[in-house]
Amino acid sequence: MSAAPGALAAYRPALRPRVLLSDSLLDGAATVHLIKDAETGNSFKVGAKEHFLIARMDGERSLAEIGEAYAGEYGRRLGDAHWQRLLALLGTKGLLAGAPEPKAAPTSAPPEKRTLLRGSLPLVADADATTARLHRVFGFLLAPAALVPLLALVLAMEAVVVARSGELLLAVRGLVTNPVLLTGTAILLWVSTALHELAHGVVARHHGGRVAEIGLRWRLPAVIMYCTVDDYLYLGTRRHRIATAAAGAVMNLVFLLPFCALWLFAPLDDATRDAFAALLFLGSVQAFTMLVPLPPLDGYKIACQLAGATGLAASAGGYLRLALRRSPEAAAYPRRARIAYPAYAAATALVLAAAVAAVVAGVHHLLTA
Repeated sequence: MSAAPGALAAYRPALRPRVLLSDSLLDGAATVHLIKDAETGNSFKVGAKEHFLIARMDGERSLAEIGEAYAGEYGRRLGDAHWQRLLALLGTKGLLAGAPEPKAAPTSAPPEKRTLLRGSLPLVADADATTARLHRVFGFLLAPAALVPLLALVLAMEAVVVARSGELLLAVRGLVTNPVLLTGTAILLWVSTALHELAHGVVARHHGGRVAEIGLRWRLPAVIMYCTVDDYLYLGTRRHRIATAAAGAVMNLVFLLPFCALWLFAPLDDATRDAFAALLFLGSVQAFTMLVPLPPLDGYKIACQLAGATGLAASAGGYLRLALRRSPEAAAYPRRARIAYPAYAAATALVLAAAVAAVVAGVHHLLTA
């Protein structure tokens, strides 16, 4: 049987330009690729073999040529029936050029109703254009010549925070008794969270991503900004995705740099100095909390990228339950999964243990100071 017999052999299928393909990702015991129509939001998972075929549908290669490449990779040739099923699936999803326009993906739940207590509100009409403007102004900071010195300063600042953590903790305790400075510090921390969200968008834009929405979300008494990167999982490389996920926490720390300089070197009164000290401590805690590898934090997104997995927490939990029961199903997981899932569980346990130890040490210091 030829790779694509009959009339199908010469057909040169092409995906729509807006179709996004992810790298291979662990999903439980399976290896999958994600496919998304960026315009409608429709997305689904396919296996490695299907991805091999779909990724080559560029309008230049015929089905015969794609089929030959598939036969060389997997040792079997595909007949008309297989091609027809695959093309019908892609056409129904609206992913092929020339196919009818698909409907937008149905939402799993009705839109959230805004109330005084909870809701969300987009702040700009075109979030992607807004992010593009921010990138034009601040994108130079992502060049190595600017970014490396900034990161070096952040590391130096955090070394100071660790070395003088006892003093900073006492400043936090004192801040609680000064409502004016407490309010000012809270406002600065809120501004830091807003910049955190915008940083995700700017870095995603720097790496070719698209920002779908920038807005406010409230669950009273909490009110925060949000920035939705629509195609985060489809950015060009794993390094780009990790940089996008880490951008928020890095922005939180960069935001603290001028306050650290003022605290260390400026002639401040005692109350202001203590307020800056408390801001340094609380801002650092805020940033590193976001890097804890638990969903939905940024650290979890980074862990997923390092492991090359989707749904990492659930997949790791499922694998470990099987492994602890010595189930034969655990041995069926690919070697990559058998390494990544226990490594994620161990790393998360270590991070949480370190966090608990830091909290206990901090409380002990406050009680004995």
